This record gives sequence, structure tokens and C-alpha cells, in this order.
Amino acid sequence: MKALWSLGKATVEEIRAGLLPERPLAYTTVMTVMGRLARKGVVEREKRGRSHLYRPSVSEEAVRDRALNQFVESFFQGSRDRLRFHLEEGTGAASQMIPKEPFVKDLAKRAAQGAKATTSVEEEIDTSLL
Repeated sequence: MKALWSLGKATVEEIRAGLLPERPLAYTTVMTVMGRLARKGVVEREKRGRSHLYRPSVSEEAVRDRALNQFVESFFQGSRDRLRFHLEEGTGAASQMIPKEPFVKDLAKRAAQGAKATTSVEEEIDTSLL
């Protein structure tokens, strides 16, 4: 998709040429992926002679937002404040977590909704994601 977003619209060969420096892929591999993306509605396909011309039907920003939302939901219980705290404190800080105000408010909110309020990292990790 990055190659197609940068080109705007392109054939399989043009997309493949854009990927070659980073990932040497077979023409048929790129064609298969583009066909699947077309069936899913992520790209639009228009017949041009013997080939197809592809153009993105979703923006890079929309895909990024969806991926970020899924990430936050999966790893931070839907709390962007938890993600922000994790990024501000660094990767080693999770084991020495000292809650900041937004994080505490989030825990209080969950407690009010009947969820177990805890600040222990070990208790917060959803092991099904590991």
C-alpha cells in the first residue's frame, strides 16, 4: 500500500518496481496481493489493455488511525493515556510504573464500572495477547 499511496495510481509492474529496492517480489505475488486488496475494497481496479490500473480507495491516514486504535485497544485497554504514559516513561518503566493523574483517573473510571482497579503491571497484562 505504501508504494501505491506514493504513486497515486499504478499497474502491478509499477508497484513491483517501487518495491524492488526494499523487497524483491515476484510479479505474480504483487498481482495476487493487489487482487485481494481489490476484493476487500481497499483499492480500486480499472482494466487498462492487458493489465489493471490500481488506485487506493482508503487513505494512508485512515489505515494508520485504524491500526493505532486496534493497537491501543489490544495492549492498553483502549486508553491512549496508558500508551502516552508508556511512551513518556520509556520501555523499562513498565515494571516500575508510578501512575500519573490521567492513568489514575482511568483506573478509577474502570473501578466505577465494576472492573478491578489495580496499578500492578503484572495484573494488567492480558496474557492472551502474548
